[in-house]
Amino acid sequence: MRIVLFLLIFISTFNFAQDTKTPVQRDPYLQTPVKAKPVPSKPEDKVRIIHADEVKKSLDKYNGNQYLTGHVQIEHQGSILTADEVVIYEEENFVKAIGNTKLQNTDGSVITAGEMEYDANTQKGVARKNVVLTDPKGTVIKTETMYYDRLSNQAYYNTGGTINDGKSTTYAKTATYFLTTRIIDLTGRVKIEDAQYILEGDNVVQNQSTNIVDINGPTTITNKKNPKNRIVTDKGNYNTNTKEAFLYKNSRVFYNDKILTGDTMYFNQLTGFGKATGNVTLDDPKERRFIKGGYGEIFEKKDSSMMTKNPYAVKAFEKDSIYFAAEKIISYQKPDALDINVKKSFLRAYKKARFYKSNAQGRADSIAFNETDGIMHMYTKPILWSGEKQVTGDKVEAYFNTATEDLDSLKVIGNAFAITKVDSLTLKDEFNQVKGKYMTVYYEKNDIKEARVVGNAQSIAYVDDVNKETKKPERIGITLSTCGIIGALFEEKALQIISCSIGANSDTYPMSRIEPAKRKFTDFNWNTKDRIRKWQDILVDTPNYEEIKYTSDDKLYNQAQEAIEKAQAKEEAKKPKRTRK
Repeated sequence: MRIVLFLLIFISTFNFAQDTKTPVQRDPYLQTPVKAKPVPSKPEDKVRIIHADEVKKSLDKYNGNQYLTGHVQIEHQGSILTADEVVIYEEENFVKAIGNTKLQNTDGSVITAGEMEYDANTQKGVARKNVVLTDPKGTVIKTETMYYDRLSNQAYYNTGGTINDGKSTTYAKTATYFLTTRIIDLTGRVKIEDAQYILEGDNVVQNQSTNIVDINGPTTITNKKNPKNRIVTDKGNYNTNTKEAFLYKNSRVFYNDKILTGDTMYFNQLTGFGKATGNVTLDDPKERRFIKGGYGEIFEKKDSSMMTKNPYAVKAFEKDSIYFAAEKIISYQKPDALDINVKKSFLRAYKKARFYKSNAQGRADSIAFNETDGIMHMYTKPILWSGEKQVTGDKVEAYFNTATEDLDSLKVIGNAFAITKVDSLTLKDEFNQVKGKYMTVYYEKNDIKEARVVGNAQSIAYVDDVNKETKKPERIGITLSTCGIIGALFEEKALQIISCSIGANSDTYPMSRIEPAKRKFTDFNWNTKDRIRKWQDILVDTPNYEEIKYTSDDKLYNQAQEAIEKAQAKEEAKKPKRTRK
């Protein structure tokens, strides 16, 4: 108590104005003193000494300014500074603290360092050597040099440092910490790391209260357990507690060897759910397949995804590719039933589904494609085209050879119907047809070669032969066949019935003897309006091509009918006519 009393009396009676002192050398961050600057008139504006073991003054030390040593405590505006030694520049209301310095601020924050400088006029300070700032909520900042401003209640460093909130650690070259809002503005390269994830980026803002990081430059958020799973973006927000990312620019989500991109995106690293809007792409390099659309969702833990708003998918092959479109496309992977270590990939297209491949095109209400095994299922009013051939039924199954990438065969289940144009180079209304309950279609060199029809099998086949004199093909007529089972061979311009068994009945009619109505089955449905002729046609519900007008060749039949009618008229004329009396 005596020492404190002595210090107060000593300071109040010592006349510093009589000494000529050189202004203190300050850090550039601190305000440069003005020679004529008056000493603050209010007592609370001046630094107040609470305690010191000794008060010293030497002309050859600290330019003749007094200094305090031993358990020094000084106070200013409610904040307490302690140190081993403190130099007081009374005229400038400025202090330098040396050794085990500690500043306890009124807001509860604490700064410790090897040395400090403090300007009581501006309430700005500099701390150096093993600086540690701890805020009331437990955030700890460590650096070598820190600049702080008590009026704006912020701290700044540019010498590199760490920020720890108990859950994560932030590494940054430069940072400004606003203690009131607990917001940290981090510039340059930044790294935020917790037990599960690492965020690395340029120029981010970290909110210690909400644990939300604002991303303002190229940034990557990496899963430490599986580094291939990561988020990349140039702008967004990331919640370090919930692991939710909101992404707005040049963003990508990498998961399970897949990549999701979009104009605006959301991804939850804990649940594995993500969504994207605008120019969405889901790329699967392993499957060599990507899906595009206006809106998409991914489910990392289920290894599945969904795309809507005019979606389409492209499955790339070495020699060819297959394209899909629908109102909704779903892709997923699941373990093989025979080997759980092997994953199979599946694609589903729902509502108005379409697909295109160079040698086969089709549409149905829905399409299911086993990408691994190369099996495609077409449900509800399926229709498949291959060259100038068309196949329809209740359900169509297409089998692709995964090695050659070619279409090997089709299975048509229920109301199977195959149609082929007799001559694709003409517009004659001539079509070979075969139908039945079930049909298996075999391909050769990417074209339909053979069909086997089972159950109420029927066929209409145009028959040609080579004229021995002219050596040119000549139309013989049309063969109508009904059998339990039909084997049909599709040749260039002909349908050859190679087998007809079980209740077989087959008749060939010359063109003059078969009326036009019997040249087609009643459910004949040759479709040229909705035909997919190029891959871009899948991008619309229907390309709505103008229906092709075919010309029916009824000349021989009409001539025969005319001859019959004339003969009947002659016979009628020969009959005696009765007259009434």
